[in-house]
Amino acid sequence: MATVTAPSPRLTLPAPLKHQAVRKLLLLALAAAILVPLANARWSSGSWPDALTVDLTKPLTGASDWIIDNRDSHPLFLYFFGYLSNGVVLSVRAVYLVLLGAGWAGVTVAAGLLAWRAAGVKLALGTAAAFLACGLLGMWVPTMQTLALMVVAVLASVVVGAVLGLAAGLSDRLDRALRPVLDTMQVLPAFAYLLPVVLVFGIGVPAAVLATVVYAAPPMARLTALGLRGADQGVLEAADSLGATARQRLLTARLPLARRELLLGLNQTIMMALSMAVIASVIGAGGLGDRVYQALASVDVGAALAAGIPIVLLAVVLDRVTGAAGHGTGRTTRRATWAYALAAAVAVAVAGRLAGRLDWPDAWTVNFAEPVNRAVDWMTAHLYSGVPVVGGTADWAGHFTTWVLDPLRDGLQGLPWWAVLLLVAALAWPIGTWRTALTAVLAMAAIGVLGVWAPALDTLSQVLAAVAATLVLGIATGIAAARSDRFERLLRPVLDVFQTMPQFVYLIPVVALFGVGRAPAVAAAVVYALPAVVRITAQGLRQVDPAALESARSLGATPGQQLRQVQLPLARPALLLAVNQGVVLVLAVVIIGGLVGGGALGYDAVFGLAQGDLATGLVAGAAIVCLGLMLDRVTQPTERRARNGA
Repeated sequence: MATVTAPSPRLTLPAPLKHQAVRKLLLLALAAAILVPLANARWSSGSWPDALTVDLTKPLTGASDWIIDNRDSHPLFLYFFGYLSNGVVLSVRAVYLVLLGAGWAGVTVAAGLLAWRAAGVKLALGTAAAFLACGLLGMWVPTMQTLALMVVAVLASVVVGAVLGLAAGLSDRLDRALRPVLDTMQVLPAFAYLLPVVLVFGIGVPAAVLATVVYAAPPMARLTALGLRGADQGVLEAADSLGATARQRLLTARLPLARRELLLGLNQTIMMALSMAVIASVIGAGGLGDRVYQALASVDVGAALAAGIPIVLLAVVLDRVTGAAGHGTGRTTRRATWAYALAAAVAVAVAGRLAGRLDWPDAWTVNFAEPVNRAVDWMTAHLYSGVPVVGGTADWAGHFTTWVLDPLRDGLQGLPWWAVLLLVAALAWPIGTWRTALTAVLAMAAIGVLGVWAPALDTLSQVLAAVAATLVLGIATGIAAARSDRFERLLRPVLDVFQTMPQFVYLIPVVALFGVGRAPAVAAAVVYALPAVVRITAQGLRQVDPAALESARSLGATPGQQLRQVQLPLARPALLLAVNQGVVLVLAVVIIGGLVGGGALGYDAVFGLAQGDLATGLVAGAAIVCLGLMLDRVTQPTERRARNGA
């Protein structure tokens, strides 16, 4: 008789170990149990060991000295950088002279007509009003200086970005090669761009324009490549079947199909160029940014705001016009209508010139700074420290620094260096792969190797505090906007204005309210990052499957239960994206906060630029890049990075 053998029982894992993230953490804990005692025995100090630090001061100082010594004699500078610098100066001067020659009336009418052709009558009137407001504030000439710089910088950025995007869109190999370069260009803080450019080109317009091109070209390159790679394959196959050459296929199929991405790239390039053109005022770019910078240096909030408002108006106008052109919401473009509009603008400019009315009349200027300064003085007397019981804004800033920033900084700096690396790995590995975790750990370790471990942890503490505040306020506001159409409509213009404001402008109100220090830098970062978090959260919640919500309602779920158990879980990808974008935007402004006493890496970058200290500035900039890379890997899951092609 055959015997029946019972199947051997299968080994089943406990329920917690079935989760991949838990298994990863257990493996990490096992590795830590082996490696930490070895690291502690070799380097007993909790701070980053000096033996693992590389001092770059001597080679970078040597490079800086060589550039300064050879800037006026070496052929590279005489026959390449010199011609490049002269070309930039002549281009900016030509545009500036054209704007001045057209006069305030000609420029205003030309801008209004351009907006009319791109986006209709409503935006044309708004554009004309924005330019008139620049004159009323007494900022017509600085506005024209900034606009001339912008025209040249944007044209150069678009050309460079389009060429790089074309190469990346047509070649997989070039796309892989350019991707890390573009990543570094976008993560590197603005001040880190300025220092090497100033060493090569000196203080002035050429350095400002070229730094702006480096900063603003990556969005155009990325979106051009995205548009070319996302072209409809059916259309391309049809072009191939008709015998089109590669060049014809590009010009007649790929580029027209990528029109929306190209115009979106133009929009993003303009916004980043304006932001950078303002920051470049610290190296002698002139214009509105220089007025803001000088006013901030003397804590003249009224003068800073008088120069900051035209910056915001320019940003809003340029954003709306290019955005409308990208979505095709303007009028149908006809050559005859363009000719009529150009003729009208020229006629107005000639009439103004014949009448001797090219300059903005002084009698039409409004003294805006004086009442603003009086309001600031009142706030300083009544809100800064004079509010009974609750205290003033200075007290709030002090308490925030004492109770949040100081403990967070001291806690991070008090951790052993290997504990920080383990914490980074523990955060990055569960949401990604081992490559993600390794990249994050190596980026954090590189900060220690550069010798700026303590300042980097100080900057990290500010970023974490700002991100926490941004997420609390942003997600709560986004939930409210997703649940109320009326609130969303009221909030939309506010978010539009805040998203188009350059980073530099955010420092003006926080200095008026909170003075200088780390707390104002955090406050500016929160305000800057908040609109993106609100928009992404609201959009994610609104895109939740209506069938899932209907099922929850049919089961008797309350609105609060629907939010907690259905909407928030299903909107998890959007919420994670909001966290990632909040981190990136906060880091950008916390660094600029070095101008208002933020300290840490931001101060090192500003100090290196002000003193021409290449070693200090570039090391701080490299550390900021590493910090941004680590935070990106920790907050962005692998599946989204794969979708984005990163």
